Amino acid sequence: MNFAFSTNAFRNFSFEAAAQAISAAGYQGIEIMCDTPHAWPDDLSDGDIVNIKETLEKNRLEISNLNAFMMCAVQDFHHPSWIEKDPEFRQVRIDYTRKCIDLAHRLGAKTISTEPGGPLEGMPRDTAMQMFIDGLQQILGHAREKDITVLVEPEPDLLIETSDQYLALIGQFSHPNLALNFDVGHFYCVGEDPVETVFKLKDHTRHYHLEDIPDTREHRHIIPGQGGIDISGVLSAIRQTGYSGFITLELYPYLDEPQVTSARAKAVIDAMLPNEQIG
Repeated sequence: MNFAFSTNAFRNFSFEAAAQAISAAGYQGIEIMCDTPHAWPDDLSDGDIVNIKETLEKNRLEISNLNAFMMCAVQDFHHPSWIEKDPEFRQVRIDYTRKCIDLAHRLGAKTISTEPGGPLEGMPRDTAMQMFIDGLQQILGHAREKDITVLVEPEPDLLIETSDQYLALIGQFSHPNLALNFDVGHFYCVGEDPVETVFKLKDHTRHYHLEDIPDTREHRHIIPGQGGIDISGVLSAIRQTGYSGFITLELYPYLDEPQVTSARAKAVIDAMLPNEQIG
């Protein structure tokens, strides 16, 4: 199995420092955050993109995914969203996603992950869903042209939270460049059994985020083995589906010691798997 670590835990560090630490911890892959300070598309020059590629090569890392979810360069983790009431602010999200598709193409990545609509904030669900669908339709042609798959990531308290809601959304499309970023902790937070959900959504999943969650199901990302999720069972289920892509550890709250956290998380995962299954 191939494991990566997300640079969103390294928001207080440069991309170079993040890549070096992630490689030293034993990961084969890295998820790049398309936000400040690592890869905000509007800030990247041609030289910056060359530097990212050289840093990846130097540290023997493959890109697992481009994380195009948070937009702290503009506002915060969830805004601007796909369902902003202000159409100009909503367009910022759409334009940003197109730029992330272009960046993925230039870096040789296969996928970008995005938020599942956004916070409803009093908006009727039907209105928000149509707004989200309209937004996705504006970028999917571009994604197909660049051969990039856009991955919707269900999350608690946003428009799409559950596996059934995701299936209802994807049922509105028939597009090869739209799929699922399966965040294990998020499904656990909304009361689903991640092991069962792995099998339920296996035909849609193109990338995994992995973290543990407290057994209260509070949405708080913690190191695997410290919460209520059967991490070993989840990994076994993923293996049984035949999935051959990356599983990215996403532990963004650990801003103070991401180097230690990434190494600790990898050691926990390694201990759960036979040597021949570890990547």
